[in-house]
Amino acid sequence: MAQEFDIAVIGAGIAGASVAAYLAQAGKRIALLEMESQPGYHTTGRSAAVYAPSYGPAPIRALTRASKAFFTNPPDGFSDTPLFTPRTMMMIARADQLTALHQLEGEVKTDTVRIVDEAGLRALNPLVRSNYAQAALVDTAGQDIEVSALHQGFLRQFKEAGGILITNAEAQKITQSDPWQIETRHSDIRAEILVNAAGAWAGMIGQGAGAEHIGLTPKRRTALIIAAPDKMAIGDYPITIDVQEQFYLKPDAGRLLVSPADATPSDPCDAQPDELDVAICVDRIETAFDLQVRRIENKWAGLRSFVPDGAPVAGFSGSVNGFYWLAGQGGYGIQSAPALAEVAAAQILGRQIPAYITDQGFDPETVGPSRLGQV
Repeated sequence: MAQEFDIAVIGAGIAGASVAAYLAQAGKRIALLEMESQPGYHTTGRSAAVYAPSYGPAPIRALTRASKAFFTNPPDGFSDTPLFTPRTMMMIARADQLTALHQLEGEVKTDTVRIVDEAGLRALNPLVRSNYAQAALVDTAGQDIEVSALHQGFLRQFKEAGGILITNAEAQKITQSDPWQIETRHSDIRAEILVNAAGAWAGMIGQGAGAEHIGLTPKRRTALIIAAPDKMAIGDYPITIDVQEQFYLKPDAGRLLVSPADATPSDPCDAQPDELDVAICVDRIETAFDLQVRRIENKWAGLRSFVPDGAPVAGFSGSVNGFYWLAGQGGYGIQSAPALAEVAAAQILGRQIPAYITDQGFDPETVGPSRLGQV
């Protein structure tokens, strides 16, 4: 016997969990389908997320600003720990990158953003090699995000509102009908509306459902944990990012999390680090910072998914009825999740997008699937 729901959400990472929580709290019967044995196994569980309101394309920056209130003051009982820990963000530029730095400054200029010279940036992060970078954009509004607490908080809200989480439930066949029918390994699901929050697999889900092609490309990113220099208190150092995103370095529980900021196109999969990317990471970090990487303590990779313009895709399909896209969040899915989920829930429920989001300059047309011009 098929299980009947109002809405089925495919994917229980941060995107699916957050929108499912809002929908369940609206009184809808929601099934949250996860192909793995636990939610958040892939990208969400591998994210070293930072709240960076100056980071990403314009729609992401607006959604990130709109999400701040949720992070600083989540609903009662949402999390036992704070979702935010202050973390200054610093984007450094060599002499040949100064044009890119000042262009970024013009795009994101706020009261929390300033440009500093070499002395100023090395005062913030003494690990930056002398004569490597000439200037940096510093944003004091940055925060570390407790990703697990955020994800688990949404899952808790979802379950408390009566939502049903079904794991080991890969969507093996999707039939466009009234209602939608999703065949999984153990049971069949029927729902009036299908929400595609399947991360790197969202393009495949869309294809299986007969929806338009949105040009979604999963891209692999590699991260390493290395030791910090002996007797150096690094806890308050900023996350330090190349202005053209060729690497980043971030304190992490007394060690350093580093990445070559790679974005290698990949099929949807359980991503693993490539040794060439690991070697590139070490070379870039040793070039930019006064560090010698003698040992890699841990390494992993995850997939972030993008459409051509880099903004997320949130909106009903123009090709099939009752199919909602919630995909393509790229590397910004955690920091924008609270506001983007509320946008999605409002559209799915036929409600107005809350003013606190549109007041940040967010225009839903900038994330709608119709902008991509593909069918």
